[in-house]
Amino acid sequence: MKIRYKDLQVKDLHNRLLEVFNRYQVTQQVWHKEEGNFSVRDDHFIDEWDDTHKARVIQDLKRCIEKGGAVIGAFADDKLVGFANVEGERFGSRNQYVELPYIHVSNEYRKHGIGKELFKRCCEKASDLGAEKVYIGAHPAVETQHFYRSLGCTYAEEINQRIYEKEPLDMQLEFRL
Repeated sequence: MKIRYKDLQVKDLHNRLLEVFNRYQVTQQVWHKEEGNFSVRDDHFIDEWDDTHKARVIQDLKRCIEKGGAVIGAFADDKLVGFANVEGERFGSRNQYVELPYIHVSNEYRKHGIGKELFKRCCEKASDLGAEKVYIGAHPAVETQHFYRSLGCTYAEEINQRIYEKEPLDMQLEFRL
């Protein structure tokens, strides 16, 4: 399978970009934090994006680029099969972080290294922005957490309250550049 990676511009983020993108994930178990301890628990749910959610994602990605961040797309032929972004705004006690809010691979293209390559490219962009660390509010699914752990991510030393409050069940992670 030949995958082409591209730094996306606002003009690339048209309304039909995610039309056939398959954001589907069945979760059976999640990591959670209770009284300062992390553990796995059963929790069954399905994540799937509808057209309204996809439109909101496209608007988020446009805003990211307009504010100095970067969006990277992974394409099989002309079909978007993965994407990730890193925000341009730095934060933290020493302005050491930038956020990686989206990193997704279409369901049928997972397990081919696309997510790892997107992550690597986002880390390069974060470094170009002067960050020391990438901050991730990561989905709590065991499989998602395994992905981030395999890349070397750890629990965040500092919690960004704004990111945490968007999805309080997400695990707050970081990756040192």
